[in-house]
Amino acid sequence: MARSTNQIDTYLEIGSKKTFAGAIDWPGWARSGADEPSAIQSLFEYARRYQQVVVTAQPNFHAPGEASEFRVVERLEGNGTTDFGAPDASPSQDQAPVDPAELLRFQTLLRACWAAFDRAVAAARSRELRKGPRGGGRDLEKIIRHVLGAEAAYLGRLGWKFKEGETGDPDQELARTRDAILMALTASVGGELPAQGPRGGLHWTPRYFVRRVAWHVLDHAWEVEDRST
Repeated sequence: MARSTNQIDTYLEIGSKKTFAGAIDWPGWARSGADEPSAIQSLFEYARRYQQVVVTAQPNFHAPGEASEFRVVERLEGNGTTDFGAPDASPSQDQAPVDPAELLRFQTLLRACWAAFDRAVAAARSRELRKGPRGGGRDLEKIIRHVLGAEAAYLGRLGWKFKEGETGDPDQELARTRDAILMALTASVGGELPAQGPRGGLHWTPRYFVRRVAWHVLDHAWEVEDRST
């Protein structure tokens, strides 16, 4: 469960070009910068936006008043994915088991992140997204398809067999993929999925799975918001 303290436990994933700062207890709240101070500052600047996402699902979340409230508890080595712009390292806390209350909390957080993405997409339907470095000029439908493809790939990293649909209806595919994510998460927490793949590679832990899914969908929700305003 989230800790009741004014300090926010934070991890840093340090690459050669980018550094990510992530809140240990709050999946989806992770931002990057050129170095440690700028990554923590970016995390702080997104606190209010994250609060708007989770406020109804997690009313105990309170945005920090200043960046000094972040307490770095772990530093991880980044890689090429980090420098490309996505977090790819798992803090040690992600190895801890997940109890039923935490499973429910994670499911609630994921639904809140998905709802934020849906709101951003709905608001952008009647607009043309601004071109530029944020998103590289990708249009709205391509962003939706990208999110769908990534979430299908994440399911595989958890050890859940899933095939992307071919209905052509993104709303149906989003609902189908999200249902699979919730089922796969429950199965993983219950020990029903293998810890290793058929070739010996380790599968993601449930905690890291939630962390990565939440970050990715929120990153694109905020991208859509930024490019449509």
